[in-house]
Amino acid sequence: MSEKINGQCLCGAIKVTATTTNPIVRACHCDMCRQHTSSMFMSLATDSGSETIEGPAKSFRSSDWAERGFCEVCGSTLWYGTLHDNAKHLAAGLFENAADAPLKMEFFVDKCPQGYALSGDHKRLTAEQTIALFAPEEES
Repeated sequence: MSEKINGQCLCGAIKVTATTTNPIVRACHCDMCRQHTSSMFMSLATDSGSETIEGPAKSFRSSDWAERGFCEVCGSTLWYGTLHDNAKHLAAGLFENAADAPLKMEFFVDKCPQGYALSGDHKRLTAEQTIALFAPEEES
């Protein structure tokens, strides 16, 4: 059963709504996510296409396949978006208590800085495993 969730950026200029059927949090430690957030990027799984973003949102194309959304006013991170399917992976911090979702997945764990680590029982993928998951090898 889907649940409607509401969130906002730090200054409140951006309002976000979405539905989530399986609310889980995912953390990414890749170089770009760490540079963009000064930590890891934590996203909340929402139902594809259910996201509504109102306000002065901007995006930056960070690679050949992705963009990163942010608030034009306060700079809050809003999403990591994949261009091939136009999906927006919303920042968990937009929602109070990350919509009460549990951490279920970490990407690029071998890139995680020594100064912090996430505890708990969840799936942890290395850079090689993450890349294989999202960019499978082309068939010959």
